[in-house]
Amino acid sequence: MAASPAPVVLSADVWRERERAHAERADALTADHRARAARGEKHPVWDFLFTYYSYSPAQLRRWHPGAGVELADAADDARASWRWYAPGASTGSLVVDRPAMEAEKAPLLRTVERILRSTASRPGRFGCFGLHEWAMVYRQDEHRHPVPLRLGREATDAVVESHELRCTHIDAFRFFTPDAVPLNRFAPTRETQPELEQPGCLHAGMDVYKWAMKLGPLVPGEVQLDAFELARDIRLLDMQASPYDMRPWGAEPVAIETAEGKAEYVRRQRAFAERSNALRARILDIWPGVEQAAA
Repeated sequence: MAASPAPVVLSADVWRERERAHAERADALTADHRARAARGEKHPVWDFLFTYYSYSPAQLRRWHPGAGVELADAADDARASWRWYAPGASTGSLVVDRPAMEAEKAPLLRTVERILRSTASRPGRFGCFGLHEWAMVYRQDEHRHPVPLRLGREATDAVVESHELRCTHIDAFRFFTPDAVPLNRFAPTRETQPELEQPGCLHAGMDVYKWAMKLGPLVPGEVQLDAFELARDIRLLDMQASPYDMRPWGAEPVAIETAEGKAEYVRRQRAFAERSNALRARILDIWPGVEQAAA
């Protein structure tokens, strides 16, 4: 096994300022959601970021330095009692306990590493046009969201029938209606996820946030918030291109049933693929993974 490099040491002034700035940024990112939750108000676009991805504003607010960073004068900080922290080499310091975390969570972390690496290694596919959301309502009277269909049921079904479904993401495909399943070019499963994931997929891009949070303290808080912002931006396009009329919630349609709408979708999809791959690279640069550590 290769020796681990010496940790980067952050002085108390430096890491406490990063922690403060992180909490302030996290609070700003979650302010609207927290206000709606206090009022008991639902939002069909943004609630997804806190329900499907079940990480609370409090979890997002918690800053971590990432793997290979030692926090000076941190032994008396509240984080000393947090899981996956251990004394550092210097008196009174703390580090993320990467060996302990990797030993306990090795299967999960290997899966995360494999998906991040394999997704980034292959070219993006840009011909799906967001039709996964349309396939989730195909030939159904009741829908996952209590929101009217922009084109009505018959015209929505006609859009599905006039296109080839090309969804590669299991966590979108598993919500397809029974009639839509055989129309898809691919048959994603949990087992084939590492082989099918590709950077053009909006849901794979949003999932970078999930992987960053599953890695927990191994990933710096700033990167976790960058991944959250990416998921937020992708979520907007996902709903704009959906069959639902989301205009009352501030999401103007991207009409993928038209040539102009397809062009806009692909343009934004390509930009998200670049952003998501940049984040995958950042995560794997900070945390090369279980397999790399064992080499």
